[in-house]
Order: sequence, then structure tokens, then C-alpha cells
Amino acid sequence: MATPYRLRQLELREEAILNAAHQLLGRLGYEEMTMDVVAAEVGIAKASLYKHFPSKEKLAARTMTRLFDRTIARLHELDPALRAGDKLRQMLDWVLRERLKGSIPHLPATNSALEQGLMTDQDYLAALLTLNAELSTLVEQGKAEGALALELPTDYIVTAIYARSCDPTLEYMLRGNSYSPDEIVTHMVRAFFSGVQP
Repeated sequence: MATPYRLRQLELREEAILNAAHQLLGRLGYEEMTMDVVAAEVGIAKASLYKHFPSKEKLAARTMTRLFDRTIARLHELDPALRAGDKLRQMLDWVLRERLKGSIPHLPATNSALEQGLMTDQDYLAALLTLNAELSTLVEQGKAEGALALELPTDYIVTAIYARSCDPTLEYMLRGNSYSPDEIVTHMVRAFFSGVQP
């Protein structure tokens, strides 16, 4: 049995691996992030990396689970007095700003091995379902407040929020150097919630 000191070392190494994977997924994306790259980033042997995470898919699932948990925590930090529509605006604003910092992992929409890894990871599924439920509740409240269109299905709006959080418009506009990061986030949040009509 490992000593408390040894356990703490293992925990710290795992935390370093997850932090590296989080940044690499944000910077390189899933396809370019190899286990060799992660091991080199952390400064450990690849064999040590595999002791913590048996596959790239498992590492990605754990990284996304942490992101979902952090997103849920951020939701709970919002002022309870805020209306639901304002909470959703603040959450989209937050996630776009996290992307600007390189803190949002990029996972491909079509990769059968990754999809299988995610859909069989219980922690990932539990975190995803929790986040979906919390966002769905806010969307329903937003509809009741008149902030969101009643005719749009709730699951569509939640999925659209996820899609906007990964929208490549952010990177395109940054490359153009015509707008500050703050302006880009403001434009993207406004366009999502208010549309482009005057």
C-alpha cells in the first residue's frame, strides 16, 4: 500500500498531466495532441503517463470532466438574484473568455474511438448530464421570463450554446486584428442572444 507521501506524489503528477492535457487540447486540438507530447510537456516517461491514463481517450474524457465540473462550479458562483437569461449570457461570456486564454479543450466532432471512450466513461457522462440539466433549467426559466423564444426547443438552445462556445468565429476575428478580445466576445454574445437584426 502506498504511503500518504507517495499517494500525494501520484496525485500531483496526475494533476500536472491533466493540466498539460487541458492546455494542449486547447492549443493543438485532440488529433495533434499525442501521448508523447503530453509526456514531454509534463516531463515524464510515456510509460508513467500510461500508469495514470491507459489511453488518449481516457485522458480526454477526464480533461472534459474537469471542464464540466468547473463550468458547473462557475454557474453556482453567479449571483442568485440574476435573471436566467442574464446567467446564460454571463456563462457564454465566461466560456468565450476561457477560450481566449486557451483553457477550453478542442475535441473533434467525428472520431469513433474518442466517442466510444467518452460514452463509456461514467464520470464524464455524469458531469455532462449534470451540466445539461442545469443549463436546461436556466433555458426554461429564460423562456418563462420572456428572454428566450418559446417556440425553440430547450435542447436545441442548450446545444446551440455549446456550439457557440466552440465557434471558430473567435479565432477568425482574432486573426483579423480589427477588434479587441473584449469586443469579439461582446459581439458574439450579443449576436447569439439578440440576433443580428436591429
